[in-house]
Amino acid sequence: MDAFFASVELLRYPQLKGLPVVIGGGRRKVDELLLQGPDGTGLRERHFIPVEDFPLLKDYVGRGVITTATYPARQFGVGSAMGMMKAAKLCPQAIVLPVDFDEVRRFSRLFKSTIMEIAPVMQDRGVDEVYIDFTDVPGGQREGGRVLARLIQKSIFDVTGLTCSIGVAPNRLLAKMASEFNKPNGISIVYEEDLQTRIWPLNVRKINGIGPKAGEKLARLGIETVGQLAAQDEQWLMGHFGKSTGAWMHRVAWGRDDSPVVTESEPVSMSRETTFDRDLHAVRDRAELGAIFTDLCMRLAEDLQRKGYVARTIGIKLRYDDFKIATRDHTANLYTADGATIRQLAGQCLKRVPLDKRLRLLGVRASTLARRGEEPVLEPRAGATAETRRRKPGSADGAEGVGGTAQLF
Repeated sequence: MDAFFASVELLRYPQLKGLPVVIGGGRRKVDELLLQGPDGTGLRERHFIPVEDFPLLKDYVGRGVITTATYPARQFGVGSAMGMMKAAKLCPQAIVLPVDFDEVRRFSRLFKSTIMEIAPVMQDRGVDEVYIDFTDVPGGQREGGRVLARLIQKSIFDVTGLTCSIGVAPNRLLAKMASEFNKPNGISIVYEEDLQTRIWPLNVRKINGIGPKAGEKLARLGIETVGQLAAQDEQWLMGHFGKSTGAWMHRVAWGRDDSPVVTESEPVSMSRETTFDRDLHAVRDRAELGAIFTDLCMRLAEDLQRKGYVARTIGIKLRYDDFKIATRDHTANLYTADGATIRQLAGQCLKRVPLDKRLRLLGVRASTLARRGEEPVLEPRAGATAETRRRKPGSADGAEGVGGTAQLF
């Protein structure tokens, strides 16, 4: 989907089309302020709110990051995952709106269900992206797949009012890369014989799976393009990146990918986290941290319940003011999707991390997942009660039972 989070907002506020808009930052209160108007009396129609009444990025204060930006904003170098304060220096005139997750999820379900009616072999790749295998869809090969791609685009637009860009190729690797060639609202067809002319000139970071660190290491080795990567000996790559990664790099540089489109996959974990507008201290800001921590646990429980899962391992993630990260996990002798239980288990993890420094971020994670009603039967751990009694409070592994007190904030 094209600039998905921003595009959803433009449906709500069409007067912002063609303007630099970024999505991210604080909680969703901006709509109430905009609808009330400057004098605070009466309600205004969304479509008729003057552009000058919208909040600007130059006035943003906080540590939020950009979820997405419209294409006019991207022309200034603003992009996803960039800090809002940094983006404000690049494009201070951009309008800034927070994410409306409920609305985004609604449109995500809409565009995916529309695709499934046309090409049912679909792999979900997050809120705004899917892989589709239309090898066996009637008419799927007409004009190299372009006819069906146009049909998908038109059907999604008719249902949602949103545009998408589609890459058509022999495998997932090349299709992913092709989907970026002609944004927004574009279709790109890549054949195997196009590898050298269309893929090899690209930067290695365009390969899905080569992240910043690998990209930097490749650059130090004098490899910046996919073609330069393809020219390297496989054994040489394995020597620098390990047997598995090196072999994979050589394979994908030559456009080889035999991974299938998987219509169903089980999540490994679910998590909720938040970055604070200001650093918080575990003692001096105890009440505020406690409320945030509880809210994260309850939201995580809602995610599990909504998706039909239970979890056995609950963990926490802290980022301190010096950007160092601490994580802890606790595996219980039960599966749960209960918010209070998750709060207690996560609280136990807090007992095992230093809380003497100020915090920038707090997160809660659920793993060791099972479908609700299909969870394995766990045998009670012999001697667990006695063992717990013998542990000293605050010891490295001294987590109390679920009913214990472990609320540090």
